[in-house]
Amino acid sequence: MIRALYDWTLGLAQSRHALWALAFVAFIESSVFPIPPDILMIPMIIAAPRRAFLIAAVSTVFSVLGGAFGYYIGAVFFDSIGLPVLEFYGKTEHFATFQARYNEFGAWAVLIAGVTPFPYKVITILSGATGLSLPVFMLASVVARALRFFLIAALLWKFGAPIRDFIERRLGLMFTLAVLLLIAGFAAVRFL
Repeated sequence: MIRALYDWTLGLAQSRHALWALAFVAFIESSVFPIPPDILMIPMIIAAPRRAFLIAAVSTVFSVLGGAFGYYIGAVFFDSIGLPVLEFYGKTEHFATFQARYNEFGAWAVLIAGVTPFPYKVITILSGATGLSLPVFMLASVVARALRFFLIAALLWKFGAPIRDFIERRLGLMFTLAVLLLIAGFAAVRFL
């Protein structure tokens, strides 16, 4: 099933409505869809490098709007679905503790999920469920998604098809390592 979705997504990149398809995929990926917009972006940018930054902008805008929709899902459906489940298992106080801790570091969670391979949709929904400040969530989302999509666009614009393999196979790992180094740096400064 995932392979069929992947193939369908790649097929969209070749259609004359590719930019609209990218906007749609970027929007729904941020809340429910399992395939990231990068899969559409890469062949679109390779086919039309002069549009690289327009493609990155469309991905960023619609991914952030989709993230806001994910936030809404978490905020609205948590009360009707998530809270009764927590009450049934007697875990409401555990969630309150988790919520306080998450909201203390929520902007970092959004930033990390926005640039790494971690599913961004999980963080968008969790941010709404915990009531993370919406302006904080939106700002962190814009920074993270723009960083990710514009870096991919810049690499493809500059190096073209030869960088494709690196982006598809290793860029997520590079983002993850950079985030881990950033966290380690902050921890070292805090504790040293």
